[in-house]
Amino acid sequence: MGGFGSGTFSRTYRGDFARWHMKAGVHNYGVSYANQFAMYQKAEGDAAGTAKVLVTDHPQHGELESWGWDYPVGAGEYAALYPKSWYDYQWDKFPARVVLEQYSPALPDNYRESSYPVAVYRWHATNPTNKTVTVSLLLSWTNMVGWFRGYTGDFRNSPSQGNHNSYKSETAGPLGTMKGIVFDRLRGGKKPSEWDGQFAIAALESPGVEVTYQTTFQATGDGKAVWSHFAADGRLADDSKEWVSDSEKLAGAIAVRFTLKPGESRTVPMVISWDFPVVQFGEGRQWNRRYTDFYGTDGDNAWKIARNGLTQADAWSKAIDAWQAPYTNDESKPLWYRGMLFNELYALTDGGTFWGREVGSDPKKDASFALLECFDYAYYATLDVRFYASLPLLKFWPEIDKRVLQEFSDTVLKEWPEQGLWVWKTAQTGEPVTHKRKKIGAVPHDLGVPAGDPFISVNEPGWQDTNDWKDLNSKFVLMVYRDYVLTGRSDTAFLRETWPAMKAAIEYLRQFDHGGGVPENGGYPDQTYDSWVVKGVSAYSGGLWLGALRAGEEAARILKDEAAASEYHTLFLKAQKTYVDTLWNGQYFRYDTEPENSHMIQADQLAGQWYASMLGLGDLVPRAMQRTTLKTIYDHNVLRFGGGDMGAVNGMAVDGTISTNEEGKEVWAGINFGYAALLRSEGMNEEAYRTIHGLYHVIYESKGYWFRTPEAWDVTGNFRASMYMRPAGVWAMEMMPPAAR
Repeated sequence: MGGFGSGTFSRTYRGDFARWHMKAGVHNYGVSYANQFAMYQKAEGDAAGTAKVLVTDHPQHGELESWGWDYPVGAGEYAALYPKSWYDYQWDKFPARVVLEQYSPALPDNYRESSYPVAVYRWHATNPTNKTVTVSLLLSWTNMVGWFRGYTGDFRNSPSQGNHNSYKSETAGPLGTMKGIVFDRLRGGKKPSEWDGQFAIAALESPGVEVTYQTTFQATGDGKAVWSHFAADGRLADDSKEWVSDSEKLAGAIAVRFTLKPGESRTVPMVISWDFPVVQFGEGRQWNRRYTDFYGTDGDNAWKIARNGLTQADAWSKAIDAWQAPYTNDESKPLWYRGMLFNELYALTDGGTFWGREVGSDPKKDASFALLECFDYAYYATLDVRFYASLPLLKFWPEIDKRVLQEFSDTVLKEWPEQGLWVWKTAQTGEPVTHKRKKIGAVPHDLGVPAGDPFISVNEPGWQDTNDWKDLNSKFVLMVYRDYVLTGRSDTAFLRETWPAMKAAIEYLRQFDHGGGVPENGGYPDQTYDSWVVKGVSAYSGGLWLGALRAGEEAARILKDEAAASEYHTLFLKAQKTYVDTLWNGQYFRYDTEPENSHMIQADQLAGQWYASMLGLGDLVPRAMQRTTLKTIYDHNVLRFGGGDMGAVNGMAVDGTISTNEEGKEVWAGINFGYAALLRSEGMNEEAYRTIHGLYHVIYESKGYWFRTPEAWDVTGNFRASMYMRPAGVWAMEMMPPAAR
């Protein structure tokens, strides 16, 4: 729940609020048991009602011991189609059928509401019985203001000193009266720190719908102040007492109560909103989140945000449904695939995304945006990975994607001279090896890290010296041209603005061309497979280079740079001949020129052709070679790995032996989508869906990796790098013209 760059949290299928991505770059997994939904129901004529917390769990050590915990496992269903999910409660002790629909307004081509820090919960209740049923829905919340200030992954030692809650009520026009609780804290200065801000919970009271409240109770106490009232008749005490915490954890609650006649239905909304306007990165620079452009930067606007959530809940729900309908209703595609298309989009908001502008900067300037590679490898906008992951961003929020590429473009002709440790090389030599942070002409690997000074200090030193990677510059050129083509070939200003960087990126790679027209890999892992050594002309980096030359040629023609167009065309023909003559063996393109790798089939070897086909750049290599290679990969990397039901493994020998390299022996979900898209462009639909179903089987059926899809897994299904951004490339097939040739 949450918008682009607003901070997010998640409620699990068990019913607990357990995953928090509120502080930039930090994954926090922890439960405050006072954060709950609960339900009360009583049928007419029954002696007593039934009240239950809607979570299949309970706290320990007497915490909230008066509450009715342990909702029965199996008494309902959970479903998701991001940005929505549903809880269908079907316990036989509840006579009314209640379904909870929840979402945040992540809406396509929407650059306002998509940033909002608000979670909407719409309760759909129906009475299928022949008796009137009273229903009450409770939302309790912990005052967590001040908690999101450290780099720990839990809530131990989270400070509550100075926290306080307050009850609020105001008219919401024809919708009724808005009632709820605002959670705040005392502040030591006029401007908020990163951990300052507010939460709010709210609901609408209207004819037939009553909202009651408990402003403050102790979150780790026995909970009687809430439960003794709620369990009796579904109401709370309307207690507005408030105090300032002296370190004790505080919470508050609201309850929405209504009656349903036989056959009657009703929908009631609740919201959770938050306003933490400041992001402070590791080196101290402060930024304001994007949503503050619409609500201000003082951190006092959770109630205003909640009001918008309540009043717009229905419109947002309908807008989400209208967006998804053309895809979900397309019965020409498998149902599991249609669901996967949207559920893998969670990473665009919940993966640690940043969207905002530096405090004090020009408000007319576009805000900076970046997806986080993942929390294990916390780099912003990792370029070699966003080559795959940014496809849905381009499709549904194209102005954001173009802005990211403009930020990369601005860095290409700049230098960051400071030295950093080259970790991989240091491990190889046993002595510290350093490298320049970023060289002129090198496209940076990333836009920085949350623990540093991102968007100011790019290309964070680390595992590899990425200055000399052979894929980054080509991918940058291809992505710029991609954004031009797939947004209608009309934004010539964008292409012209980035053209100097495109040319510089191509020129920079030419220093690694040893005569054949193809930049050669340097005998270390100098591409996205950053633990897989590659040397000389290689299938992956070489293919990307061919694609970049064609994209550069076409961009040059559009911009009337005929000299560059002619130069790139000539170089492409030379490079194409070298690539084919050096690597083609009749069945596939060799991994590289090293003899020991001649038997290795790389699943991602046609990545350059994938982009070329998507963008109408033609055949980088003869089409017959493409089709043969696609079939070879399918017959080996797909069908001979994990029974053909785990996706395409990165590397497999012709005899069916899985690569022994730590990355070669893995399946990378994100690259599989690009491979499947190229299969589909050749009309090989059965092979495309079989490949992708292997990913679905692992993520959704056998391993339960949904909403934390990893970068990789091995033949056992064990994963590496959870909540990775590359699998957002699931939209690759949708963006490829089907059977294009």
